[in-house]
Amino acid sequence: MIEMKVAGIVLNAASRSPMILLKDSSERRALPIFVGQDQADAIIKALEGHRPSRPLTHDLIANILDDCNVKLERIIIHSLSDDIFYAVLCVEFNGVKKEIDCRPSDAVAVALRTDSPIWVLEEVIADASIPVDRDADNAEREEFRAFISSLSPDQLIKKGGYKEQR
Repeated sequence: MIEMKVAGIVLNAASRSPMILLKDSSERRALPIFVGQDQADAIIKALEGHRPSRPLTHDLIANILDDCNVKLERIIIHSLSDDIFYAVLCVEFNGVKKEIDCRPSDAVAVALRTDSPIWVLEEVIADASIPVDRDADNAEREEFRAFISSLSPDQLIKKGGYKEQR
């Protein structure tokens, strides 16, 4: 799993639909997730630190978790199927841990309100992320190629931890 941060809400150029944009710590990969306008507004309010005079739904959920001593340990965006992302809230109460199914947009909105980490499975990132820094990716790829080409087959076998079979 890779921890991600909310970089912001962006609009898809073609459809003008809002998307959450998550980035990894190196800011080399971004994961765009389409959301509804209401969910985008809820996330923007959390990012801006906006506190409504009366709690909205995600604020209410965060308040319930806090008042009932339920800890939101993290959210996990764990799969992608037919262009739909799936997430869970990982909560702990009195030593009991549970995973609660939810939409990624709701999970992110609650995570932002509770300062909880956002994690994404590597498979989801591999399937749906977009490169942010192509120059750095290309430089890393060239550096790796140069490293590999400088190794002899014996060195490569030794570095891989393989032992000769007899």
